[in-house]
Amino acid sequence: MNGKTSEDEISSETNTPKEKLWNANYCKAMAANFLLYFAFYILTPLLPLYLSDTFGATKDVIGIVLSGYTLTALLFRPFSGFIVDTFDRKRALVIFFAIYATLFFGYVGAGTLLLFAIVRTLHGAPFGGITVANSTVAIDVLPSSRRNEGIGYYGLSNNLSMAIAPTIGLYLYHLVGSFQPLFWTALVSAFLGLAAAESIKTKPRVIEKEKRNQPLSLDRFFLTRAWLMAINIALFSFCFGVLSNYLAIYSKEALGITGGTGTYFALLSIGLFSSRLYGAKALREGRITHNASEGMCVSLTGYTLFALLAIPDLPMKEAAYYLSALLIGLGNGHMYPAFLNMFIGIASHNERGTANSTILTAWDTGMGIGIIAGGFIAEHAGYPMAFATVAAINLCGVLLYFSATKQKYLALREKLFN
Repeated sequence: MNGKTSEDEISSETNTPKEKLWNANYCKAMAANFLLYFAFYILTPLLPLYLSDTFGATKDVIGIVLSGYTLTALLFRPFSGFIVDTFDRKRALVIFFAIYATLFFGYVGAGTLLLFAIVRTLHGAPFGGITVANSTVAIDVLPSSRRNEGIGYYGLSNNLSMAIAPTIGLYLYHLVGSFQPLFWTALVSAFLGLAAAESIKTKPRVIEKEKRNQPLSLDRFFLTRAWLMAINIALFSFCFGVLSNYLAIYSKEALGITGGTGTYFALLSIGLFSSRLYGAKALREGRITHNASEGMCVSLTGYTLFALLAIPDLPMKEAAYYLSALLIGLGNGHMYPAFLNMFIGIASHNERGTANSTILTAWDTGMGIGIIAGGFIAEHAGYPMAFATVAAINLCGVLLYFSATKQKYLALREKLFN
């Protein structure tokens, strides 16, 4: 890699003959991922309304309750990465999924805010385990020559669920005027995801016994060489945490847009979906930092436009509202797969679970801080200030990437492959 630019970050796998990308096990992993996130996203935009309408929770209390899910997912991520790299990945995935699906019964039966908060907080742990285990299993069943491309396509499954689930959730809520059908739909989706995960066939890993005998150290729980990339992705997830959790209530209370939240999420997902399809070729060619750079700049434009919606009498406000969704989706759809490839690219074969858990831990950290901070700022300074903060944090993430993260990643790649 001496003297090569980011356009030349092609792994040795790129020039090997193409193998079948869409094999049955990869498709099953994608189906399990879709159903996992469908169960998650059908509830996400409506939970603030549920807590407010059902329990009379204030904005900052809503932020604290919702952040519990992210907090436990965050705390469990490093351990799930260790488990996935040390023990049977398929078995770990099925166990995590079974616990995740079962806990949805708690939403149906929660009659107090405290009980709901406990169930929601506990629910984050298996979610954190599934996302690490399933993505690692998906990487394992991919042919090595199509791995970069396959990682990029993998996210299409949760992008599609993001497009469909909030729209279905909002439609069901407006149709029946109750949150209970949403909880039951999420529960069914989770159990279908469990069935898909159970049907995946994986090869036994010889490394498992050797891995279990190694002494415990920090790098078995966190990919320490990726610390700067982790900070960078956390800044971006802060923004998405605020947007995804407070969009519906902000649109209703401040913007007067009551029926467009489902459309917003659909456009956001169309952007994510389109950019992943468009960006797959660049990832296949190894243009990883190019995808990341392009994506974060587009996303920054979208978050800035959304923040500007608070301006009174802004011309074409509704058009700007929906355009911001498309831009944020297009940007994140380029940026996240590129970062995931960067994490995987500086990890060894036996550190894939750790690399996955590290990026997801970083993402959860930013999400959790964003949910708490967004609720706090909204309660004391209003939603416009909360989303202005989002735009500022996103700008900080872009500046950090171009000033330090990109160079750090390229230096690590050069060190590893020279």
